[in-house]
Amino acid sequence: MTTTPDTTVTGKAHFEVLDGLRGSAAVLVVLFHIMGMTVSWADTGQLLHHAALAVDFFFVLSGFVIAFAYDDRWKTMTTRQFILIRLVRLHPLVLLGAVLGLLSFIFDPFATNQKAIPLGTVFSYFALICLLLPHPPLPNRWTDTHSLNSPAWSLLQEYIGNLAYALVLRRLGTKTLGLLVVLAGALLAWCAWDKNTLDLGSYWETLWQGTARMAFSFMMGLWLYRVRDRFPKIRLGWIAATIVLVAVFATPLMPKDLPVLGQHANGLYEVSMVIVVFPLLILCGAHSQIPALEMALCKFAGRISYPIYILHYPFLLIYMNFVTFTKPDLQTAHIAGAAAFVLVVTFAWLAVKFFDEPVRNWLKPLIRRVKG
Repeated sequence: MTTTPDTTVTGKAHFEVLDGLRGSAAVLVVLFHIMGMTVSWADTGQLLHHAALAVDFFFVLSGFVIAFAYDDRWKTMTTRQFILIRLVRLHPLVLLGAVLGLLSFIFDPFATNQKAIPLGTVFSYFALICLLLPHPPLPNRWTDTHSLNSPAWSLLQEYIGNLAYALVLRRLGTKTLGLLVVLAGALLAWCAWDKNTLDLGSYWETLWQGTARMAFSFMMGLWLYRVRDRFPKIRLGWIAATIVLVAVFATPLMPKDLPVLGQHANGLYEVSMVIVVFPLLILCGAHSQIPALEMALCKFAGRISYPIYILHYPFLLIYMNFVTFTKPDLQTAHIAGAAAFVLVVTFAWLAVKFFDEPVRNWLKPLIRRVKG
């Protein structure tokens, strides 16, 4: 990895610390899922109790980076070109994740009950997830809206946010956008108060609340980029910012018997992290300057962050079924979990090198041919 900042197609330097933080959050999500699957999602044994909030962090970061990369390009770029750019950037790995999800469901050696589902049904669900559309739950998948590859639910929300930006949000003034952020924040706070959590949106029962999570965080990122220079330039390198992120995720669940807050304490903690801490963390990261070695690590982490996130779940579902159906001792489960983690990171790197980047380079000429 080089130690000089990468640049966008318009020559602007990347926010390398933010790229690194995206990688940190993706790794923490994988660890969160491994630990949760090992203990059947009981809180005992889970060290990253609030790591589901990584999705909200991704949405804030996405809004910030989208505004940085595209706000000043609309005089020479059409809406159709923008949509195609985002599809080329995101959808190849969406399709690869769908293929992995299909294969892991059909060939999982540990969950024999999955073989009872007709292949025609499974392939129809595969067609839907290739389009990021929800489908009915499958066995051993809870009530996930995207059973073959659960993280795809957040990519659907990301696409909704990108489309809203291209059609409406980019045209709004900063004050109007800020007002929408406040309104969306109020809705998000109500969701957190009502459910006592923000781990919402990936299940059919909470599908619309996933859109509420995206709406606030994505618009907050857009607004934050516009007003970034009005805030003090506090610098926080990648390592320090990652420690903050770990601390946010590792805080124990709030007890339900606290005075006044009672059944709502955990939800209030999580929404305060999303509304206050994550935007501040992104501002600090955006203003940071880091030494060469840390920059190289950030670039590597940023490069594999998206493939780690969107590709890890099919591998871990096999691990989950191994733990659930064979009931190994804890030491064996931990060894298998560590092996699954190494496999996920290795596969993510190979996917970047030999699939994602070659496919995107092959597709880029299509963007230049699209005029409007």
